[in-house]
Amino acid sequence: MSFVEPVTLSERGVTLEPLALVHEDGLRAAAADGELWNIRVTSVPEPHQTRTYIEDALAMRAAGNRFAFAVLDSASGRVLGSSSYHDILPAVKRLEIGYTWYAQSVQRSHVNTTAKLLLMRHAFETLGCAVVGWRTDNFNFASQAAIERLGAKKDGVIRGHALRRDGTIRDTVMYSLRAGEWPEAKAQLLYLLERRR
Repeated sequence: MSFVEPVTLSERGVTLEPLALVHEDGLRAAAADGELWNIRVTSVPEPHQTRTYIEDALAMRAAGNRFAFAVLDSASGRVLGSSSYHDILPAVKRLEIGYTWYAQSVQRSHVNTTAKLLLMRHAFETLGCAVVGWRTDNFNFASQAAIERLGAKKDGVIRGHALRRDGTIRDTVMYSLRAGEWPEAKAQLLYLLERRR
């Protein structure tokens, strides 16, 4: 039995379901909404690479180190983007949330906050995680601000850590949230979502 088993999570008009090949066209359309593959600090697939992106995610799921979700509009079934659990470490009850991106038309909406609430609640309350982490490009300031709004603490920067798609080497900013900090972070996320209504 895997640490992360297939599950569908849903709340406030947002549904997360295990990413599958059936999501290929929807994922391609979501990425095209804003031509997100042109953003230097993200890993959004180019249109012709969408199937490979999904196949790679499925291979990582089989290996036990990533579990990708399609993020959908609950009412229409439209694919809005994707997010994943990754760097899953069952022995220390830790995982990270990442590979997150959304169609430009739903950015700065309730979608990301709701998806993160669902993923964090499942990680802490169902999987029993002790720590949930995030990582982002040192130049992805929007991502850093979004992670900090979740209540995560900045752990530090790993310098010269990974290649960007353009071949440059990035520094990676690391964040985490411990289980003891989850109740307050959860209350804040629920407060933010209620304010958006």
